[in-house]
Amino acid sequence: MQMKEKSAIGPILGALLPILFFEGLRSSKTLDISVEAPEGHFQIVTLVAALAIVAAIAVGIAGHRLRNIKVGFMSLAYVSLAGIFVLHGLTTPGFIIHAGHLPSVLAQLSVLITSVWLFLSSVSTDRFIIRQLSKIRMWLIPAWLMLLGFIFLLALQQPHLIDDIPLNLDPYKWIASSITCITCVWTMYRYWQSYRNAGFPLQRAIVYSVGLIIAAQYIIVMGTSWKLSWWLYHVLLLFSMVIMLVGLLRQYFSQGSFSNSLKVLFQSDPRAWLEACKTPSVQALIMATEARDAYTAGHNNRVALYALRLGEEMDLNKHQLRAIAQGGVVHDVGKLRVPDAVLNKAGKLTPEERLVIERHPVSGYDMCKRLGFLKDELSVIRSHHEKWDGTGYPDRLSGENIPLLARITAIADVYDALTSSRSYRQAMTHEEAMNIIIQGSGAHFDPACVKAWRRLAAADAKFFEEIAANSRSLKLVHKAAQL
Repeated sequence: MQMKEKSAIGPILGALLPILFFEGLRSSKTLDISVEAPEGHFQIVTLVAALAIVAAIAVGIAGHRLRNIKVGFMSLAYVSLAGIFVLHGLTTPGFIIHAGHLPSVLAQLSVLITSVWLFLSSVSTDRFIIRQLSKIRMWLIPAWLMLLGFIFLLALQQPHLIDDIPLNLDPYKWIASSITCITCVWTMYRYWQSYRNAGFPLQRAIVYSVGLIIAAQYIIVMGTSWKLSWWLYHVLLLFSMVIMLVGLLRQYFSQGSFSNSLKVLFQSDPRAWLEACKTPSVQALIMATEARDAYTAGHNNRVALYALRLGEEMDLNKHQLRAIAQGGVVHDVGKLRVPDAVLNKAGKLTPEERLVIERHPVSGYDMCKRLGFLKDELSVIRSHHEKWDGTGYPDRLSGENIPLLARITAIADVYDALTSSRSYRQAMTHEEAMNIIIQGSGAHFDPACVKAWRRLAAADAKFFEEIAANSRSLKLVHKAAQL
């Protein structure tokens, strides 16, 4: 823990050192020379915008495929930076448009809007505003692109309208820069917390990228146009984009080969997607969970597969199937916060220990909402131990108040638990597990889900046999590794 606390110095210095360098350069009349180069300015701005567009496209595709609203907000952040920064370049004094203060207004506007979208990406997904935006997430990027396009045309045809926005004047420039810095500091803090807990490369990249945006904001306000020190903020935004792209590459393109990485982004079949689209972040959660409990090796994956097949039997749409897969493979992640003595206890749990175990759905929910999981996935994680009669946990939901995806996952979870060997009992047969599930219809399980489960078991016995065979092979490999 101490090492992690010390390592926070890195992001802080990453934001402060460019500011100190800027102040040192600005204080030297000899070094801080005027470099008035409109074409050079346009070229640098265009490069920054191009990298921002690449980042936005990569993030947008990943966010759509991974059903992650936080990633979608990040895409919108860099779309905004790219679009408005292109305008900033086009309005370079002495280049194409001569519109007074328009470049400085657009520079401030670009980092302000970018910081707000990045801030939203750091907010927990159970917050009201995030839940509402999630409902229209399919339209967010198209609608935002249309708005940016309108601003683009307005700036080119009626530049005086945007030039009149007082973002370059007191006190408005200080208000705008304060909002930018506050939202960026909060974003850095939230992503640094997440990085300390999960250690995902993209989280770390966001921390450093946002730190450079803070430094760029400082220079935008304090710098003098065309001075060498003023050029520094363009370079900082360029490096911010590079850092983000490196983080994206490490996070989403680490599947062993480029072809496998493309499968991750463009897989369409839900069952194949379950195997190919486990990002390093999700895979890390699975491995960390299963490392805590030797008897759950493969459990998360099997539960997701069972839930997917049952979901198909119940005619769920592809978005629901993706959600049940994403939620299923990490449904027990909250066990990371359960002490080993309780999690791996061979004997009967005490009432106090039972309460500790029953908190794991809430712990998993709290962890995953900070990672950007959507409402449907979160419902699987939080509510897969609820019972139809209201005697489950953690919220004592009953009947159709239990989310459908959680009701489906509950059957998959119990079936796999019954047919897997545990420290306190041997695995049951398929028939024995089916009898228990059927007996639980209307009490533990949704009767409609049980009915669909029985149809599935009768129509596709081979599916259950294949998973059981794979499970036995995995157990043998796990035992051999222990030896």
